[in-house]
Amino acid sequence: MPQEDVAVEIVLADLVKRGLTSLKMEILQEHIDKLVQYIGLLMKWNKVYNLTAIREPERMVSHHIMDSASVLPYLPSKDVLDVGTGPGLPGIPLAILRPTSRVTLLDVIQKKAAFLRQAAGELDLRNVDVVCERVESWNTDRRFPVITSRAFSELADFVRSAEHLLEEGGRFAAMKGVFPKDEIDRLPSGFHVESVIELRVPGIDAQRHLVMIGRS
Repeated sequence: MPQEDVAVEIVLADLVKRGLTSLKMEILQEHIDKLVQYIGLLMKWNKVYNLTAIREPERMVSHHIMDSASVLPYLPSKDVLDVGTGPGLPGIPLAILRPTSRVTLLDVIQKKAAFLRQAAGELDLRNVDVVCERVESWNTDRRFPVITSRAFSELADFVRSAEHLLEEGGRFAAMKGVFPKDEIDRLPSGFHVESVIELRVPGIDAQRHLVMIGRS
């Protein structure tokens, strides 16, 4: 590996470690190594497939890794469906940091699904499944206790499109920027907001919220 690449990895590993420390999360070297390796895969594939608009690896730590990790303390230690996951956000960081949970990554775009399968293989994430389908038409007998999304769509559309995949007593966990009052007001009948959690994401000076939604 070129010396400059080693130097970049050292810097990224330090940023990841400091970010996880700020989030008061358990820190394992294996997790740090895999998160840094994931950033490397994003950078490599991004040159061809344009998976993310963020190009700088340091900003990927804050805006992708820490943004995803910040929701983990508020999610039950159960299986997760990540809808509209794109390049695996928040699903892959969640799968790395909580290997006891099974994480299903769902996206309709083939090139993103190809990246997700490659990343899961290279990172040895045996707790990850990849599905290339439209969420509203995914015909499966599986039901999930937690369904999450990161800027996938408006809350009402998210809930309507994925409600057939939510198990009894399950929760939607929608990642949002500013407090989405208008979106909350437009939630379909039969669902209600249980809580809105303000997130503090290391390295991001902007509002972040996690909206927890259940059936009424």
